[in-house]
Amino acid sequence: MFRTHTNGELSLANLNEKVTLSGWVQTIRDKGFVIWIDLRDRYGITQLVLDEERTSRELLDSVKNLGREFVIQAEGTVIERASKNPKIPTGDIEILVEKLTILNEAQLPPFTIEDETDGGEELRMKYRYLDIRRNPVKDKLIFRHKMAQKVRNYLSSEGFIEVETPVLIKSTPEGARDFVVPSRMNPGQFYALPQSPQTFKQLLMIGGMDRYFQIVKCFRDEDLRADRQPEFTQIDCEMSFVEQEDIMNVFEGLAKNLLEDITGKQFGDFPRMTFADAMQKYGNDKPDIRFGMEFTELNELVKGKDFKIFDEAELVVGINVEGCADYTRKQIDELIDWVKRPQIGATGMVWIKFQNDGVITSSVNKFYSEEDLRKIAEKFGAKAGDLILVMSGNADKVRPQLSALRMELGNRLGLRKGNEFAPLWVVDFPLLEWDEETGRYHAMHHPFTSPKTEDFSLLETDPGKVRANAYDLVLNGNEIGGGSIRIFDKNLQSKMFDLLGFTKEDAEAQFGFLMNAFKYGAPPHGGLAFGFDRLVAILDGNEVIRDYIAFPKNNSGRDVMIDAPAPIHQEQLNELELKLDLKS
Repeated sequence: MFRTHTNGELSLANLNEKVTLSGWVQTIRDKGFVIWIDLRDRYGITQLVLDEERTSRELLDSVKNLGREFVIQAEGTVIERASKNPKIPTGDIEILVEKLTILNEAQLPPFTIEDETDGGEELRMKYRYLDIRRNPVKDKLIFRHKMAQKVRNYLSSEGFIEVETPVLIKSTPEGARDFVVPSRMNPGQFYALPQSPQTFKQLLMIGGMDRYFQIVKCFRDEDLRADRQPEFTQIDCEMSFVEQEDIMNVFEGLAKNLLEDITGKQFGDFPRMTFADAMQKYGNDKPDIRFGMEFTELNELVKGKDFKIFDEAELVVGINVEGCADYTRKQIDELIDWVKRPQIGATGMVWIKFQNDGVITSSVNKFYSEEDLRKIAEKFGAKAGDLILVMSGNADKVRPQLSALRMELGNRLGLRKGNEFAPLWVVDFPLLEWDEETGRYHAMHHPFTSPKTEDFSLLETDPGKVRANAYDLVLNGNEIGGGSIRIFDKNLQSKMFDLLGFTKEDAEAQFGFLMNAFKYGAPPHGGLAFGFDRLVAILDGNEVIRDYIAFPKNNSGRDVMIDAPAPIHQEQLNELELKLDLKS
């Protein structure tokens, strides 16, 4: 056998036992008369020792050939360490080696396999299999596994059945771009990789499965960010004979189960906030409520004072940054430059300081008296030592700009702590949003989301005011899950397609299978999907999902390890009857 124990389990309880260990050479320390080798595997590190008094010359000489990351097998006796290492579980013991076998040699790795490595991100992604040997990556993948097991256990205990749905499906133009796959057996036709199993899980409800879940790969051909990959994993769920409250209760229970396991703390009922309130108070529909800085609107206090920028703005709005009145002009100018970046797009920012000595001053003293400024400070509930930052412009632009500034200040001031969790439900989303470019409505979630019953009449008279029977679960400023009650009536679904600009022919071609299924008794149903990669990262105190994925893509959507995507041979294109000339 290659090993009797792993490298993380031996202790003083194993003294004098004969053991066999296998793993990778982490380090070698050769003092001439004694040699120590740290042997590593997934479970930990065990120190091996060889010395001139107790080890044969032949064995000592053979060790001279070892290098870092060699794969070896060591047989020997567990002895007590003279110099113990309390930082590792096996730090009380070491193995006096009696036999050592090199199982495989290794080249010197391109970066150190240490917690704090000298390898850059792109280099480590190219040699991802080496990066996985490092504790920070290995531990994240193990954490992901544990979360997946807890999800499966919880949902199974709630009566959910795990069902796999197809990966080769039909492309639909609604939503993000599809990844498409040409069909050799059906020339000129294409599959798409699923952006979600949405229609299939609805068909499972029509099929009577009642409670379905799947931890499933999904695909979107869109630009990447730190929290987004072209392929990602969802916890996808659907339930029959339920209303919104039933679904929220089940999945709040799942979120509590995971949070309580991570933190050891009890969580009460999650707060709820309407979409309208979230936008008004925080400027986005996934607010981080771990800290304050709620928006305060100032139109009635600041207009009519001959300050043209405010007078001509649709909305003047600001935040109170507590305890930051001591910011220097240089610090404030740096914040102004930050909001002027193209990613934010603001034209400027006004500041008001409520100084510790009680004096109030601002960057617009020319237009506003001290009395005016005190009224503004009072509106914010500001106190001595606070800094007020104000932005203005079109409401649909200035709110996200101020929201970005709020989050940036939350990071800079250490208010967004990875070990603190603030879950929140956001409800009452608009069903539709108007797109000026296309001149038609688009579904804010997807075309199968049901309107709120009390808003049905508005579908005919004022579709833009219809609220969706939808809900998002937000955690620490990130949407971790979202869902809705679905349309299950054929006529209402047809009306929805009309509002979205589908012709009868388009709706039939793309979704005729679903509409046909509705004819055979569709139950009331709804569901929710968690973004599993993002959820796991946030539960582990991070927001970057890359290291929680075994083999991620880079910011260009490339796998630099296997060099994909890559060209294919002309012969393959010919088989697919695709007219792409690779030589040109």
